[in-house]
Amino acid sequence: MSRYKRIFLTVLDSVGIGEMPDAADFGDKGGDTLGNILRNVKNPSLPNLEKMGLGCIRSLEGITCPTKTIAYYGKCAELAKGKDTTTGHWEMSGLEVTRPFPTFYDGFPEDFIQKFIAEAKVDGVLGNIPASGTEIIQTFGDEHTLSKKPIVYTSADSVFQIACHEEHFGLDRLYEICKVARTLCDDLGVARVIARPFIGSNGKYTRTKNRKDYSVALPDTTLMDHLLSASVKTISIGKVASIYSEQGFSEKIKASDNREIFSAILTQIQNLDSGFVFANLVDFDMLYGHRRNIQGYYDELAWFDQNIPLLFQNLKEDDLLLFTADHGNDPTFHGSDHTREYVPLLAYSIKSQKDGGGNLGIRQSFADIGQTILENFVPKKKLKIGKSFLQELI
Repeated sequence: MSRYKRIFLTVLDSVGIGEMPDAADFGDKGGDTLGNILRNVKNPSLPNLEKMGLGCIRSLEGITCPTKTIAYYGKCAELAKGKDTTTGHWEMSGLEVTRPFPTFYDGFPEDFIQKFIAEAKVDGVLGNIPASGTEIIQTFGDEHTLSKKPIVYTSADSVFQIACHEEHFGLDRLYEICKVARTLCDDLGVARVIARPFIGSNGKYTRTKNRKDYSVALPDTTLMDHLLSASVKTISIGKVASIYSEQGFSEKIKASDNREIFSAILTQIQNLDSGFVFANLVDFDMLYGHRRNIQGYYDELAWFDQNIPLLFQNLKEDDLLLFTADHGNDPTFHGSDHTREYVPLLAYSIKSQKDGGGNLGIRQSFADIGQTILENFVPKKKLKIGKSFLQELI
């Protein structure tokens, strides 16, 4: 019988908690998302995360370590040699990523672009550079609406992103050429192709909520596959399912920003009978980390912290609430890349609130999270990597 009837895992996208020992190998010596944010804002305060034990994981400006925490706390190292969304999430679910996904800081090779143009049956492309998605549509939006040439770009992640105007190019047509790109990107090993539709005119363009991700095929079964096989309900909120090629989920809830995603998590806490809910709060990374917006990042953390009690208030005795991250993205750092960091781990239940939590230490893999969830629901199954901490949640 499961110890917890429901488990809610929320990834705070890019909220790293300090450099890993090999950070210098990634050019990330000194990368410290939470630490540097809190050092660079006035009077930092995250009282609910503080009560959970965030300041017990390591010293953080303005965050103390209570004598008695209301959650279990620790941090996870990344076993894989990567620092991107796909690698982090895949490892979390028990997939061993042996090679990092390729990135294209100088744009995609010309022969690849020419293949895409030919097979997608477009007249050419605009961009083919690393760029901010909100900025590149302002740069090329007017030309795109006239020429119908897709805007292609990449980022610090292993992604091939295609931005097209919903009205002038067409949403279905955009999805169609993204499927072409996905097939071509398989040869390069690119983790995700992302459709980035937008609207507007005359140099003023905004992205819509019709983003669609096309992930590389999974190399093996995941935590969610095992849960589904055991008739455990698995629910994805936001972009999570797309990271796993839409595989392993009995329900997929569409939500595009932190407010919508948080609301969806709360709805599941209020209504779900049993099962596993997996969500990712994207805005920390997308809106603040990559854009190097220190104050915006902190303000978003403060908003999340302020709303945590809404989650607590709706939990049941046999629920487990997990917070973690998938990589770092220090907004004080040079460039716009992710940073190679440990990620925080916080595990809350009504029992830990009443009796106090404890130190889960330094976990050697993100997969410890997946292994813990699997042991809870399907104790006879094991992931290929990861060590469960379920028995430590006494």
